[in-house]
Amino acid sequence: MKLKLYTLLLTLSILNCTAQDTTLYVGTYTGGDSEGIYKLTFNTETGALTNKELVAKAENPSYLSYSPDKKHIYAVVEHEKGMVSSFKITDNKHLTLLSKVSTHGAHPCHVAINKSGNKAIVSNYTGGNASIHTIANDGTLTEAFQVLEHNVDSIVSHVHSAEFYKNQLYVSDLGKNAVYNYQLENDKFKLIDSSIVDLANHAGPRHFALTNNGKFIYIINEYSSSITVGQKTEKGFTKIDEDSTLEADYNGKNSCADIHLSKDERFLYASNRGENTIAVFKRETNSGTINKIQTISVHGNWPRNFTLDPTGQFLLVANRWSHNISVFSVNASTGLLKFMHDTKISEPVCLLF
Repeated sequence: MKLKLYTLLLTLSILNCTAQDTTLYVGTYTGGDSEGIYKLTFNTETGALTNKELVAKAENPSYLSYSPDKKHIYAVVEHEKGMVSSFKITDNKHLTLLSKVSTHGAHPCHVAINKSGNKAIVSNYTGGNASIHTIANDGTLTEAFQVLEHNVDSIVSHVHSAEFYKNQLYVSDLGKNAVYNYQLENDKFKLIDSSIVDLANHAGPRHFALTNNGKFIYIINEYSSSITVGQKTEKGFTKIDEDSTLEADYNGKNSCADIHLSKDERFLYASNRGENTIAVFKRETNSGTINKIQTISVHGNWPRNFTLDPTGQFLLVANRWSHNISVFSVNASTGLLKFMHDTKISEPVCLLF
């Protein structure tokens, strides 16, 4: 009887430990020691990162995105001859290459999938355009059915990110200093607005976060180290707030990188490359305005992408030049961060739970 009880308790303990573990995929640059896409085990109770393993050899997979059902992963190939790849996730969480197609532009740096999982858009930084692809039922990518060209005048385009929202498509162009809005019409995306909200001169919009209801947009500006807040109107967005991501006494060079809302949308997080910090903002959920409440060191150099874990209790930062991933705990009540520990990995630039 005691043996059966012990066996039952041991089984429950193992199941509980398994339930606390989730997989983190890491996109990297492969000019040094890295060979492609890695996976680590993340414990959502302790914040521990373990079991680093190469799961797909790939060239500069600097941005990764899931399919909605999390059965496939899409990765850019950041190179002069831009490509985007699709992978099937196997039973042991490794990745099997399914397809690789041209992005029709150099140095793709971002890929996003629509909610239905049947379209992908890839942002080409040097190419100054974005390619849109159909995704088949098996996860394979077709050749681009549309390319959004932004290099149409003397101002050099640098498309940096894009997101689908219902039948809308928003595209952030750092070079043009604008966020574009396209709308799906007759299976193609039609340009509705080439600048949805006023931005300061040479702000450099890089990434953005939309609220779930689409009412507010938060744009992180690489050059001006600021966040522009827009509120949805009938004719696009109107600017309602703008805040610096830097401490008032910081005088060095800085380039903002990534931005994310907490799951409950009460807090906003932004990464600073140069100051090497995460800026934390409290968000007024009704008005949409933000107020900075914390600046915390990333315990590394040149933070690129960062992410919140599935529980919302941890925030992880990919520090490219210090070759580490830093783990922070998140206070659910205040949104404030506390550094816990870090894990070494060569040139991490994208984190995907």
